[in-house]
Amino acid sequence: MKTLVAGNPAPAFTLPDQNGDSISLASFAGKKVLVYFYPKAMTPGCTVQAQGLRDIQQELKQHNVEVLGVSPDPVKRLPKFIEKEQLNFTLLSDEDHAVADAFGVWGPKKFMGREFDGLHRVSFLIDETGKIEQVFDTFKTKDHHLVILKYLNA
Repeated sequence: MKTLVAGNPAPAFTLPDQNGDSISLASFAGKKVLVYFYPKAMTPGCTVQAQGLRDIQQELKQHNVEVLGVSPDPVKRLPKFIEKEQLNFTLLSDEDHAVADAFGVWGPKKFMGREFDGLHRVSFLIDETGKIEQVFDTFKTKDHHLVILKYLNA
C-alpha cells in the first residue's frame, strides 16, 4: 500500500453517489475537494466522523471546500446513512475499491487480532487544480473535522 502524498496529482475518478448518479472529481475543478475515505456507513466511528463534517459545512463552504465521502458500501446503503445522520454532503460508493487503491488507502489492516485487507481512514484535500494539497491520516474520528478546520484556518 503506497498512499499518495501532498503534491501528487489526484487520481481522476467517477463513482456513483447515494442517488446512483455518476460523480466525477473533474466536475469540481476550481474548488477544493475533501475526499475522505471511511470504512463502513452507520458504524460508530464513521458516524461520528460524518457528523463532524456535517456540522462544519458552513466553514468548509467559506473555504471553497466540497466534501466527498468514499466507502466500499453499496449505493443502496448510502441514502440510509445520509437520512439517519442528516448529512449535507455527497457520499460515493467504491464497491470494488478501485478508487481507494488509486489513492493508496486499501490494504492490510488488523482488528481484534485478525488481519485482512480493508479501507484505511485517510482524507485528502485536493486543491483547485487537482493536486493533493494535504493528507490527513493522523486523527481520532471525533476530531477529524477539527483537524481539517485547523489546517484550513492556518
